[in-house]
Amino acid sequence: MAMTRDITCHQAVALVSDYLEGALARRDRRRLERHLADCGACSAYLDQMRATIALSGSVGPEDLSNEAVARLVDVFEKYHRENSGESPN
Repeated sequence: MAMTRDITCHQAVALVSDYLEGALARRDRRRLERHLADCGACSAYLDQMRATIALSGSVGPEDLSNEAVARLVDVFEKYHRENSGESPN
């Protein structure tokens, strides 16, 4: 995701997963880290995500029932539609 020089909290939250997975481009990572250094709320969110990952361990699709995977995909698609301005299918 290419960003302007300053990023918003909404953009920061959207990038946290990629950041934790090491999947951000160097430029975007630096911008996010600058934002995190100045934003206590986003820093707290990042800490919460790290704690959640540590407490939940690693769960893959093979660990879930087909129904659970389908429900998670539905939730993700609904979230994406609501936050991207796309109209429902």
